[in-house]
Amino acid sequence: MEHRITILRLAILVLLLGFWELASGRLFDVFWVSRPSLIAQYIWDFVRKDFFKHFYFTMTATGVGFGLGAVGGLLAGIFLSRSTMLAAVLDPFLVAINGIPRVALAPLFVVWFGIGLMPKIVLVFTLVFFVMFYNTYSGIRAVEKSYVDLAWVMGAGNREIFRKVVLPAATPYIFLGLKLSIPYALIGAIIGEFVASSAGLGWKIQVETAQYNTTGTMAGLVILMVIVSAMNALFTMFEARMLRWRPPSRIGQIDA
Repeated sequence: MEHRITILRLAILVLLLGFWELASGRLFDVFWVSRPSLIAQYIWDFVRKDFFKHFYFTMTATGVGFGLGAVGGLLAGIFLSRSTMLAAVLDPFLVAINGIPRVALAPLFVVWFGIGLMPKIVLVFTLVFFVMFYNTYSGIRAVEKSYVDLAWVMGAGNREIFRKVVLPAATPYIFLGLKLSIPYALIGAIIGEFVASSAGLGWKIQVETAQYNTTGTMAGLVILMVIVSAMNALFTMFEARMLRWRPPSRIGQIDA
């Protein structure tokens, strides 16, 4: 089954790239859309020059912001899920803060923290924090009351119930929040680099766009897609390993 899926994915990718390569210059102008061969050559030249400097800058902001946002959102979700009164009081404030467009905050972060890594890290943090918070909060609040009651009847204390019942039941929600946060973290770093930066993949894309270099711009987008796909694949393997105790879902399964 896995081999068939991989083959189908590769076939779709080859067909799309082949059509793009043949259509470029015939159905649409190369200047506007470029072509895969030119993009591949640009990426090769970029990797041989200063790719890793920009990659390191972007991934540092992404990784640090993601880690801080994930931990902060997880702890806040756990804390507020166990305090219904406090959660009800803070709910409108959290909704209001989360509703602020991060693009509007990016220039303020530059004014407050400068053009280095810090504003990018803060921007990534704000994006990841709320995704993790709401997923953790919803996951814990969604735990079946009957499971908690059963553990209580069997003599479990509050800490044991949380550690052995509530947290395992909410783990799929938490992992979903982490998985959803991966692209948001990279988006936050790139937006920060668009606003003000002197390095990074987002800065590189902005420079190429300002010079009307469509090939360079699309090469940057391809690199970002590859990074997100690689991060998502690694996290999917980690998730499968950590949640191997779960029985496989049969929803949507068909005979192969």
